[in-house]
Amino acid sequence: MTQADGDWLSTKEAAAALGLIPRTLYRLIDEGQLPAYRFGRVIRLKQSEIDDFVAQSQITPGELEHLYPETATSTETEAATSDA
Repeated sequence: MTQADGDWLSTKEAAAALGLIPRTLYRLIDEGQLPAYRFGRVIRLKQSEIDDFVAQSQITPGELEHLYPETATSTETEAATSDA
Protein backbone atom coordinates (compact mmCIF):
# COMPACT_ATOMS: atom_id res chain seq x y z
CA MET A 1 0.00 0.00 0.00
CA THR A 2 1.12 3.50 -0.72
CA GLN A 3 -0.30 6.87 0.11
CA ALA A 4 -1.59 7.04 -3.46
CA ASP A 5 -3.77 3.99 -2.69
CA GLY A 6 -5.40 5.76 0.26
CA ASP A 7 -4.43 7.56 3.37
CA TRP A 8 -2.28 4.83 4.94
CA LEU A 9 1.09 5.66 6.51
CA SER A 10 3.89 3.40 7.64
CA THR A 11 5.02 3.70 11.24
CA LYS A 12 8.14 5.51 10.05
CA GLU A 13 6.05 8.02 8.08
CA ALA A 14 3.56 8.47 10.93
CA ALA A 15 6.32 9.02 13.50
CA ALA A 16 7.96 11.60 11.24
CA ALA A 17 4.63 13.35 10.63
CA LEU A 18 4.04 13.61 14.39
CA GLY A 19 7.64 14.54 15.17
CA LEU A 20 8.10 11.44 17.34
CA ILE A 21 10.59 8.63 17.51
CA PRO A 22 9.14 5.25 16.49
CA ARG A 23 9.37 3.94 20.07
CA THR A 24 7.00 6.71 21.27
CA LEU A 25 4.64 6.01 18.37
CA TYR A 26 4.54 2.30 19.29
CA ARG A 27 3.81 3.25 22.94
CA LEU A 28 0.88 5.45 21.84
CA ILE A 29 -0.44 2.58 19.71
CA ASP A 30 0.01 0.03 22.50
CA GLU A 31 -1.73 2.30 25.05
CA GLY A 32 -4.70 2.67 22.68
CA GLN A 33 -4.22 6.41 22.19
CA LEU A 34 -3.55 6.04 18.46
CA PRO A 35 -5.29 3.40 16.28
CA ALA A 36 -3.11 1.23 14.06
CA TYR A 37 -3.66 -1.80 11.85
CA ARG A 38 -1.52 -4.88 11.30
CA PHE A 39 -1.40 -6.40 7.83
CA GLY A 40 0.77 -9.47 8.27
CA ARG A 41 4.03 -8.15 9.70
CA VAL A 42 3.38 -4.56 8.60
CA ILE A 43 1.74 -1.91 10.79
CA ARG A 44 -0.10 0.95 9.10
CA LEU A 45 -1.92 4.02 10.39
CA LYS A 46 -4.66 6.06 8.73
CA GLN A 47 -3.83 9.72 8.06
CA SER A 48 -7.35 10.74 9.10
CA GLU A 49 -6.93 9.03 12.50
CA ILE A 50 -3.56 10.71 12.98
CA ASP A 51 -5.25 14.04 12.20
CA ASP A 52 -7.96 13.22 14.80
CA PHE A 53 -5.27 12.36 17.38
CA VAL A 54 -3.55 15.69 16.75
CA ALA A 55 -6.84 17.59 17.09
CA GLN A 56 -7.64 15.81 20.39
CA SER A 57 -4.16 16.65 21.69
CA GLN A 58 -4.72 20.40 21.40
CA ILE A 59 -3.91 22.22 24.62
CA THR A 60 -6.64 24.42 26.03
CA PRO A 61 -5.70 27.77 27.58
CA GLY A 62 -4.87 27.47 31.27
CA GLU A 63 -4.07 23.76 31.06
CA LEU A 64 -0.33 24.26 31.57
CA GLU A 65 -0.38 26.59 34.59
CA HIS A 66 1.26 23.91 36.70
CA LEU A 67 4.38 24.10 34.50
CA TYR A 68 5.36 27.66 35.31
CA PRO A 69 5.61 29.39 38.70
CA GLU A 70 3.05 31.95 39.76
CA THR A 71 4.32 35.48 40.23
CA ALA A 72 3.09 35.60 43.87
CA THR A 73 5.14 32.52 44.73
CA SER A 74 8.30 33.92 43.15
CA THR A 75 7.74 37.27 44.95
CA GLU A 76 7.44 35.46 48.29
CA THR A 77 10.63 33.47 47.55
CA GLU A 78 12.53 36.66 46.67
CA ALA A 79 11.34 38.35 49.89
CA ALA A 80 12.38 35.35 52.00
CA THR A 81 15.89 35.28 50.52
CA SER A 82 16.39 39.03 50.95
CA ASP A 83 15.43 38.78 54.66
CA ALA A 84 18.10 36.14 55.32
